[in-house]
Amino acid sequence: MSTLENGPELPPSAHESRRQVLYWRLLARLFDSEEQPALETASVAVVDDIGLPPALLDPGVSVDTVVQRFPGLAAEFQDLMAVPEDAGRYRAAEVRRAALASKLLLNVFATGSGPVTAGQLAAWQQDAGWARRALGGEGAGSPGEGTGGGPGAGRGDGTGGLNAVLGTIEGDLVKRMRLREVLADPKLARQLRPSMSLIEQLLRDKDNLHGVALANAKALIRRYVDEVAQVLRTQVEKTSAGTIDRSVPPKRVFRNLDLDRTIWKNLTNYSPEDERLYVDQLFYKHTARRTTPARMIVVVDQSGSMVDAMVNCTILASIFAGLPKVDVHLVAYDTRALDLTPWVRDPFEVLLRTRLGGGTDGTAAMALARPKIAEPRNTVVVWISDFYDNRALMTDFEGIHKSGVRLIPVGSVNSSGHQSVDPWFRQKLKDLGTPVISGHIRKLVLELKTFLG
Repeated sequence: MSTLENGPELPPSAHESRRQVLYWRLLARLFDSEEQPALETASVAVVDDIGLPPALLDPGVSVDTVVQRFPGLAAEFQDLMAVPEDAGRYRAAEVRRAALASKLLLNVFATGSGPVTAGQLAAWQQDAGWARRALGGEGAGSPGEGTGGGPGAGRGDGTGGLNAVLGTIEGDLVKRMRLREVLADPKLARQLRPSMSLIEQLLRDKDNLHGVALANAKALIRRYVDEVAQVLRTQVEKTSAGTIDRSVPPKRVFRNLDLDRTIWKNLTNYSPEDERLYVDQLFYKHTARRTTPARMIVVVDQSGSMVDAMVNCTILASIFAGLPKVDVHLVAYDTRALDLTPWVRDPFEVLLRTRLGGGTDGTAAMALARPKIAEPRNTVVVWISDFYDNRALMTDFEGIHKSGVRLIPVGSVNSSGHQSVDPWFRQKLKDLGTPVISGHIRKLVLELKTFLG
């Protein structure tokens, strides 16, 4: 029975000492995997006294397992960072939160060293999901909200920075895993959950995979592409585009009925004797939107530092390619450029044709992109890069901008919203009136939908 529930309330200093024991134990385990007997014994006593299971102190037990055994703890993990209103009064509640937070942080950050199995990676990914939820993020299974990349982060509540850290940790775990051996075993491969870190590693190593391993790698990439595409497709559909086209008569269906205007226009037909409004004319809302055929040229830096952008933007390009009256072209580059337009509707095929890494020279991509500009004022060029590039590229940017092309430079469309954009290019593009977009991919979606409207 916990002290919080039934026992006498202890002095504040006693609760503070308990919290310190738990946090000192956490720090000791983070920096040294060896147990400190005194801290372990004291922590067991604290956890037992406040009515929590000893499994919280075992780093080998996942948070998922703890919650499965003790379902009542799920809500507490979910709202771990939400400080209760009575925290100052009931100090035992703070000790309880410290115990749960210690469990979560130890599982996520104490990843040890040496080889990692597919099962260990999957367990860590689940724990990382709990960490995001504890900070107010969405669930572990949300496509694109995962660690290390995707379109769903860059939030203003702290999860963006957390995702960047988790992405780094996950990338290290993936590198420590014997990925080729795992992929060659269908049973182990099924344990893998696709994430940005894993997809990056698969893309880098795809030329060394054959047979069953290559088939499993492609299946994982396809799963990730489909999941992220679903998230991005929803964002595109939710963002309105185009102005109302009043030259098109409104459809005379109930969902388009303009009730307010209908009542207003028929007020002269009101009968005081009957206390009824007689309607002799119905009015409907215009819903058709005017769209202009537009050309969208997406240019993506496929060097090693831009993997998130490469994955997300190829998927986004394929979604816009599926919209009516939008002509989408896709170019990828490092020191050489590749026209991927024939496969723009299939981001899976695009990713299989990319070669991550190498240097960066955007002038090669501009040589492919410029001839695609037929009607400048009806063309948007989306250029995704960190812009650590050939400075001669700025002259090209100035040229296409002056011609009437809508230039949208994008510095980050990753999970964290953090990026390193070359300061020289950032200032020059700002002076040109085309500042670099960074942060959540929804910003890019909104810009593109505005242009198409």
